[in-house]
Order: sequence, then structure tokens, then C-alpha cells
Amino acid sequence: MAKKLKTKTEEIRKLSEADLAKEMEETHRRLFSVRLQTRTHQMTNHREWPKIRRQVARLKTIRRERELAQARSAQEVS
Repeated sequence: MAKKLKTKTEEIRKLSEADLAKEMEETHRRLFSVRLQTRTHQMTNHREWPKIRRQVARLKTIRRERELAQARSAQEVS
């Protein structure tokens, strides 16, 4: 059985950079799996597809927020 993805934004924000990257990897693998199941008509839960896509968007958004925060802090120091 697949590991349950972290869905709460607060939970995701608490992750370290390495954990965030790992979560992104797992989510992308799950997205690939769901795409494959959809194409081969083996999908049983069709609501899984949008949930995983939203999860990828959440992870990318949080990663980008962190990048911008680092750039802002580096710019303030200079």
C-alpha cells in the first residue's frame, strides 16, 4: 500500500528541504502511477488524479516561497 501523502499545508511547511524534496519525488511517482492506471483503465478512484495534482502544486508553491524568502534575506544582507 502506498504511503499516505501529507496533505495539510501546515505539515508541509514544517518539512526540511530534504524532506520536501523527498515528498516531491514521492508525489511525482504517485502521479505517474495514477496516469498509467488512468490510461490502462485500471483506475478505481477517479478523484485521486486531481488530489495528487493539487499536492504537486502545493509542494511547488512552498518550495518557491522558500526560494523567494532566501533571496529576499540575501538581498537585505547585501
